[in-house]
Amino acid sequence: MSSIQQWTTSLEGLDSLQFGEAPKPDPAKGEVLVEIRAVSLNYRDYEVCSGEYNHHKSVSQDKASLVPCSDMCGIVTEVGEGVTSWKVGDRVLSTFLSDHQTGQVKEKMMASGMGLPQPGVLATYRAFPEYALVQAPSHMSDEEASTLPIAAVTAWMAINGMRPMGQNGGEGEYILLQGTGGVSVSGLQIAKASGSKVIITSSSDDKLEQAKQLGADYTINYRTNPNWEEEVMRLTDQHGADIILETGGAQTLKKSFDCIAWGGLIDCIGYLSGKVDAPEDRTNVNLLALRRNVTLKGLINGPRDRFQEMISFYEKHQIKPVVNRVFSFKEAPEAFKFLANGSHFGKVVIKIA
Repeated sequence: MSSIQQWTTSLEGLDSLQFGEAPKPDPAKGEVLVEIRAVSLNYRDYEVCSGEYNHHKSVSQDKASLVPCSDMCGIVTEVGEGVTSWKVGDRVLSTFLSDHQTGQVKEKMMASGMGLPQPGVLATYRAFPEYALVQAPSHMSDEEASTLPIAAVTAWMAINGMRPMGQNGGEGEYILLQGTGGVSVSGLQIAKASGSKVIITSSSDDKLEQAKQLGADYTINYRTNPNWEEEVMRLTDQHGADIILETGGAQTLKKSFDCIAWGGLIDCIGYLSGKVDAPEDRTNVNLLALRRNVTLKGLINGPRDRFQEMISFYEKHQIKPVVNRVFSFKEAPEAFKFLANGSHFGKVVIKIA
């Protein structure tokens, strides 16, 4: 029996990452076997390896040895019985929650999450249900395409998820992006292609300059301008941001409420500044939302049909994701450490083949 190479984690920190071999899977009925070419990292992957990804009660962390990571680009090498969607040679991308095909995500769908609780993609081969894949955009490299499943889809849903299927963009809208990680940079590219005005925050002037080169209309350094919410209101002539990609969490949510436009949308995506807000910030959320008729929405990625919709948009506008650095397969632990350091602009990728 032939074997594959893979990384596994015991969910006890990056030191628990182990490189080894496993039997090569055979695709079962309704499955395809994919040779994985590139894997992109998300902060979630770091939390999984560290044993910190525990905020969904449907997710069990009883895995003694789990293959981490959820986002990959690869080539179909075998198809199982009954498969009609794919053929050998097709270039495909994974979906984060394979059971989330359309509509609003449900709790039971979290059980289909790749890289926890299901085995992930940090391996040379993996078998997938045929419905758990989408066609990779032809104008992207493997490394670029691998970044789409979580970061880009999350940004797409933050900007367009409240609009009907097939209706995207919001010309003239102000969109506020926090930080310069994968979701925010994807949001910048999507928003500019949609005709929106983009405001982006960071603690690094160098990263803000890179954001300008990608088309950001306004940049704010939140270290030199800690009252950045006031600057957002000034830049928008007191209109505020129509959509905010809220990735900061505890130390930024109150400020987001203070600069959201009337009838605006705050998408709660991340918590890089912490998961517990300061006591002085615990203002009644109901009052904050009512003050400007605001929608506050938690966001966990998006369904497969909206992923496919997004890929069509990327192809139409020839958008190429920003890949900050590519590591080799054997350098996976270093890639995780680089991600955790937070110095990247865009995405961190591991090249498998």
